[in-house]
Amino acid sequence: MESVKKRKNRQGPPSLFKLVMFALVVAAVTKELQKDAEDREWHGTVAGFVPYEFRFPTIERIKERVWDPDGDHFLSPHVFGVGWTVNVGRVVAVVREKLADS
Repeated sequence: MESVKKRKNRQGPPSLFKLVMFALVVAAVTKELQKDAEDREWHGTVAGFVPYEFRFPTIERIKERVWDPDGDHFLSPHVFGVGWTVNVGRVVAVVREKLADS
């Protein structure tokens, strides 16, 4: 039982993934803060291709990015944050098409 407690309390170095994500968030916020206040959009790309979205989420944006069966891609920018999210609607549409063809 004590070994389980030790594992839970152990603070190791952050994972590479967490460090990269933190760096991307810092870079995105820095990019926006370097703009004039009236030019800040709080969405775009950082590091040349990684999308970021810091605007308040809307129902329309959630539908567009998480449930868009007619979309072209399986991944879309996060509704809020840095990176991508799975377009579940597209995945379901493709699975339905494959099952219908079987």
